[in-house]
Amino acid sequence: MSALKSPAEDGDDLGADADSPRRGDHRLSMAAVVADRYGPPDILRVDALPPPVVADDEALIQVRAATLCKGDVHLLTGRPHALRLAGYGLRRPAHRVPGQSLAGWVCAVGRNVTGLRVGQEVFGLVHGGAFAEFAAVPADHLVPIPAHRTAEQAAALPLSGLTALQALRNAGRLQAGQRALINGASGGVGTLAVQIAKALGAEVTAVCSGRNVASVAALGADRVVDYQREDVARCGLTHDVILDLVGNRPPSDWLPLMTREGVFVSGSAGPGGDWVGPLVWMARVAAVGALSRRRMTPFLMKPNRPDLLTLGSLLERGQVLPVIDRRFSLDQTADGYRHLMEGHAQGISVIAMPQGAA
Repeated sequence: MSALKSPAEDGDDLGADADSPRRGDHRLSMAAVVADRYGPPDILRVDALPPPVVADDEALIQVRAATLCKGDVHLLTGRPHALRLAGYGLRRPAHRVPGQSLAGWVCAVGRNVTGLRVGQEVFGLVHGGAFAEFAAVPADHLVPIPAHRTAEQAAALPLSGLTALQALRNAGRLQAGQRALINGASGGVGTLAVQIAKALGAEVTAVCSGRNVASVAALGADRVVDYQREDVARCGLTHDVILDLVGNRPPSDWLPLMTREGVFVSGSAGPGGDWVGPLVWMARVAAVGALSRRRMTPFLMKPNRPDLLTLGSLLERGQVLPVIDRRFSLDQTADGYRHLMEGHAQGISVIAMPQGAA
């Protein structure tokens, strides 16, 4: 067990009163969502667990809000099975408590942690454990919540926001004045990708279903294609960056929509089955790129603090405002998974902790 810096040791006056949330409240147990094995949402239950013990480089966070994304579904079901070989647990989940994106208060910090103080409002990313009242989070995966922004907005950013930012800016090398196309623009990553592309100065074509056209247009997309009524291949434009978040058509279908120096970025696992899953899709993307001599690249997000700070800055300036699809209480987390697995989520689903979300 690592030594913790207490509020008194840090000299922090939390200013808590009887009506304020319990910042720094170290309890003997906490409510947490538990998954003891891989399976459907029905296996989830809410249980009383001891709060996590933080390591020297971690902070203990009292969670105010957490969010669900497609990656959480893969980690719950254990599919594709190739994920299990990547350190996520061979026979059962490596982390009994699921959840990756969160926002809340710093309750305590490990002995090596600097730059965070008890009582500070932060958001960030953890490799499991977000769907609980308390979570131990690597300190370098936490950044401050901007003033005048809510915990729900901040919690929506870490996983989906990092994916959108790195796919467009790093993999796609999107520049101001270029054209970007985002396939799957109404989902958790897609709604953020539209706004980030606009913040980078791009002209944006967004592809989504008819019921989401108005909401996606409101995010700033220059044109919105309803794939149920129109084939995006006939839009008459070429694009410098295409971000595919769906994988609903062969990679070769996107070639006519790319400029000669354009980049196709696949942020989707695509079809590939329960075993190797994304490996098949990634191979297809790479093969089409090699045969066409075009830049076509699968993409994997890499968490880092500088990019979390970039997202916080975009949120503070109002250039990125996450779209909250639905809100679920902690004991409704299984319902949140079911809603996400239906495949028609509009934005990001929030899990609010018992003390309530801002």
